[in-house]
Amino acid sequence: MTSSLSGTPAVVLMDPFGPNIGFKPKVAERGMAVISVYTMPPEHVRTRWPDHAVGDTVSIYATELGEIRARLDELEADIRAVVPTSDASMDKADILAEEFGLPGNGARRALARRDKSVMRETAALARIRIPRYLLVEDVSEIAGAADEVGFPAFVKPTTGGASHGVRLLSGPRDAEDLSALHRTDHFGQPVEAWLVEQYVRGRELGVNAFSHDGSHHIVDVWEYRQPDDRDYSFPYWEWAQISPDDPDWQTAADYVREVLDAFDVRCGPSHTEIKMSAGDAYLIELGARLPAYPMIDAFLAHSDLDPHRQTLAGRLGEVPKIASTPVTFDSFCGANAIRNDGAAGRLVEIRGLDKVERLPGVDKLVVSYRPGDMVPTTDSIRTIPVMVSVSAQNREELVQRLATVRDTVELVIEPVR
Repeated sequence: MTSSLSGTPAVVLMDPFGPNIGFKPKVAERGMAVISVYTMPPEHVRTRWPDHAVGDTVSIYATELGEIRARLDELEADIRAVVPTSDASMDKADILAEEFGLPGNGARRALARRDKSVMRETAALARIRIPRYLLVEDVSEIAGAADEVGFPAFVKPTTGGASHGVRLLSGPRDAEDLSALHRTDHFGQPVEAWLVEQYVRGRELGVNAFSHDGSHHIVDVWEYRQPDDRDYSFPYWEWAQISPDDPDWQTAADYVREVLDAFDVRCGPSHTEIKMSAGDAYLIELGARLPAYPMIDAFLAHSDLDPHRQTLAGRLGEVPKIASTPVTFDSFCGANAIRNDGAAGRLVEIRGLDKVERLPGVDKLVVSYRPGDMVPTTDSIRTIPVMVSVSAQNREELVQRLATVRDTVELVIEPVR
């Protein structure tokens, strides 16, 4: 089939929704067509991101690689880059890029960079420190696997993201009733297997990097802060950048460079989540793509890093700026996740939002529910009622401002009888 894109220079964006629609204007400003491929169920995409197709020259809805290839062939475009923007299709993006002879991270470790069970196998073979784990394909096997791995333990889908469907098992009783375990992942796809893994106690860090030609340039490191020392199933309570003089910074940076080497990450951004326990780093998850909220907002608001432009440059075979010039920030950045840790209920009101907007250092306010809405117990980033991005001139001031925001906002939720 002949298309109006015949011979037209184009970039393929894989699942560009949410903050990653920011790739589209960067492609357009180069005079190239935007071909967006959405691999999730169309009804899931349209419901969660109704404006997802804005800026597309062509929108393709296809899940399987064979269908994606066929649809791209029909367009007859001159494809210059394939860019992964989401966990949902990182593997497909790198497989397609290799097939087209374009820059990427290669097909060999593509699945390992998305599927958590293959990620664990790959890390173990490379002698990368990871939690103890077992893979199960039936819910009935989880209790026995947890007993073998040892409590406390995590249960998590092997695909998906945003901590959707993750469950903490503190002891055997928590494994008795798993009927509420999510059977679809964050991207609307069916869950076919779970990891049952050791709960590693310690400090959780997110390390952001850009790679070019196999060299890994650290952008920044964030701490996932919790209200106290109790074990937690959900990591998002408070985010805060740490400084390079933090005692865990260098250990985290060195460890993540080893991880990126082991997983053949050579091109573009990555976000690696690790736990620091007794001075050792453990791999929790690797994503060879840009980070999501609140980190990408911090890049855009408080650094000289243009994340979408530099990612696109690397995928086009150019040398991104970060390969020669370190990223600089004008502030320390962080964010609050104002959660509903109680039972699900109807939202009556959110108190203090007007005051929060006037607080110093508040950069962005994201409100996901309105009065009258049903608010579930927060168990995923998509069910956080309020998120507030904050910045400050130093780490101490940042932590103080985060505390002030939390003291100012109050969720009033009416139980449903």
